[in-house]
Amino acid sequence: MNPIFHALFQKSRYLTNCLNEVLKQHNLYSSQWAILYCLHNHGPMTLTQIWKYLNVEAPSITRAITRLETLGWVLRIDGEDKREKIVTLSPYAEEHLPAITKTILVFEEEMVGALTVEEQQQFIILLEKMKG
Repeated sequence: MNPIFHALFQKSRYLTNCLNEVLKQHNLYSSQWAILYCLHNHGPMTLTQIWKYLNVEAPSITRAITRLETLGWVLRIDGEDKREKIVTLSPYAEEHLPAITKTILVFEEEMVGALTVEEQQQFIILLEKMKG
């Protein structure tokens, strides 16, 4: 077996666990943050667009969106097709995103702080070379 995959999976789990710990102060999990980040960067999206973009199964996104809606982070509005729902950030989310972003930036710097800018760029290039 190629040890790259074991290392990637282990680091991915570690980063997710660390991020979940950091996001506790905002009452969020990394999976919820991924959705908020996606909506912040791309604007309102359908559920289908979100799960395709995040490469996550549709039921997982639906549950996460329902939870985020209950917590006041997102709103669902009717699309052109009555069956289609558009998900958008709520005013509450827009108000709190700067603080969350600041928390995320500190976390990211802590995680990659040992890498030079050149190493970070090389890492991205190597990841992009992988299939998928």
